[in-house]
This record gives sequence, structure tokens and C-alpha cells, in this order.
Amino acid sequence: MTKKETALQATGLHEVPIYQRLKADIMNRIETGEWPAHHRIPSENEIADTLNVSRMTANRALRELAMEGVIVRVKGRGSFVAKKKRSAPFMGVRNIADEIAERGALHTALVILAQTEICGHDLAEAMEMDVGAPVFHSVILHHEDDLPIQLEDRFVNPAVAPDYLMQDFDSTTPNAYLTTVAPISHTEQFVEAVLPQPWECKHLAIMRAEPCLLIRRRTWSSDRIVTSVRLLYPGSRYRLENSS
Repeated sequence: MTKKETALQATGLHEVPIYQRLKADIMNRIETGEWPAHHRIPSENEIADTLNVSRMTANRALRELAMEGVIVRVKGRGSFVAKKKRSAPFMGVRNIADEIAERGALHTALVILAQTEICGHDLAEAMEMDVGAPVFHSVILHHEDDLPIQLEDRFVNPAVAPDYLMQDFDSTTPNAYLTTVAPISHTEQFVEAVLPQPWECKHLAIMRAEPCLLIRRRTWSSDRIVTSVRLLYPGSRYRLENSS
């Protein structure tokens, strides 16, 4: 505890913990527009030095603000004022690029993996294919402006979309391409809260303990399965809505 924190307690002001007053000060700067969306928040060390509070106090304030969705902590880059949390309807199959464009932001994609693999037992069952059959596999990281917003891990049936791996996914999304070549006849999807795997944390620039939203989806065109995909979103940056 710093001398300032000790003095505040001695004056009887300890009824409101210092970390809560620090949170309130940051919230006020955000709400008044002094710190707009994407503004970089001072680091824990900078807050501790400038305001003469302990690093532990600064850490707790920033950690709780991140959990509440007020700020976004990007591993290796710092903490930033969060935009209003992105949202999308749970029902239906939306193109992530269209969602981002509707919010007035810029969509970019990074192809992490694009290759042909062989179906094991679990994947063959999910894709309704034979064990040992070839399947296309892509992993793509989608950004909204400069912020990673969705990690897409997708398997595609080559019999339905034989040119899948030849597409330029920097300029079009797998969703846009697949719905063109194989219009969706029906969909199966589930949503759950999960903790990210280490490799997912690395690409999404999040901490291991950050809860994420995971959508598992399979789509069919006529009577053939087209794709099985995992869509992972950082919980602090995204929400799903179901409105009527």
C-alpha cells in the first residue's frame, strides 16, 4: 500500500475502496468523451506512478473494467477503451464482413491455415463422410478495424465446394463463397461459453482466463453437408442477440 492509500484510509475515506474510486475516475473520463473508443488506457505502472497508488490497486481496477466490457485488454499492446459491444443475431447465418461493415468498421482477414486433410473418425461423423476421405480445412482470423473479433476454424466438403482452397479469403469470406456455390437448405448450430485454448489466445490477443463465445455450426445444401465450423469470439468484445 502506498503512502497516499494509507493516508486516505486514515482520513476515513476507506469506506470506498481506492480501486473502486480509480474505476469511477476511468469511467468518468470515458463517459465524458475525454477517452473515446480505442483510446489507450495508461498501463498499470503508469497509473501507479501518476496517481501514487499501488500496482495491485491499478491491476484490480483495470481487470474489473475489462470483465465489465468497459475496456479491452490486448495482450502485448495494452488496454483500450472498448467500443459499444458488437452484437449479432443468434439465429441465421451471417457473413462476418457484412456485420462489421454495417457497424461502419473495416473488416480484414488473416489466413492462418488452408490445406487438405484426412478425416478421422470424429471428423468423418461430423462431416457425414467416410473415414480416410479428404476434407478441406481453413483457419481464418477476422478483424474489426485492428481488433481480432472472430477466429474461424472450418472444415469443408470437397465434393460440394471443390475450388474452396483456391479462393482469395483476403477479399471474400468463406461464408460468402460457400453460400454462393452451395445455397443453405438447413443449419444446425449451438452456442456455449468456453475458455480459449493457448493457440487461440495467441491469435485473438487475449488472456487465457478470458471467457469466449463459441458457436458450433453445420450447414447443408439439399441433402449434403457443406461445412462444419467453430466460430470463437472474445466475450469482452462480442455478444449474440435473439430478438423477434
